[in-house]
Amino acid sequence: MAEGLRERLIGAWNLVSYQEIPVDGSEPFEPLGHSPRGIIMYTPDGYMPAQLAKPDRPGFASGDWFAGTPQEYEDEASSYIAYTGPFHVDEDARTLSHSMFISLFPDWTGQTQPRVVSIEGNVLHLGTASPIQSGGKTVNSALRWRRAEPHGGGRS
Repeated sequence: MAEGLRERLIGAWNLVSYQEIPVDGSEPFEPLGHSPRGIIMYTPDGYMPAQLAKPDRPGFASGDWFAGTPQEYEDEASSYIAYTGPFHVDEDARTLSHSMFISLFPDWTGQTQPRVVSIEGNVLHLGTASPIQSGGKTVNSALRWRRAEPHGGGRS
């Protein structure tokens, strides 16, 4: 029997590209720059975290997470996307949704968002199934991920 969508998702994926496509037909843009960093994981027990960031984010001058300037906090939050919670797969419909139990963007907390999903070899394509607001525009997101190489990890 062929492997189902859920089984094919399980594991870690590195972000390759992230593009926002405005529904008004204007030019697509890359909200986290041309070479964003990120990882998304799907666990066998049904949870997923996603972390995405602009490359080369500057540190805080104070070196203290809780003692940043207003500008440092603004730059920090506008260059990072993070959420986590359960994921759901409907094998018959070949659909995926992410439930946001925790999100850096408070408006997403408690939401369940459907995703457009396809997997081609070791490449995962994810997109929003309905438009979202980003950069003052109504957009659809298109993200491409590559399966992460197994990490030795282990104990030292």
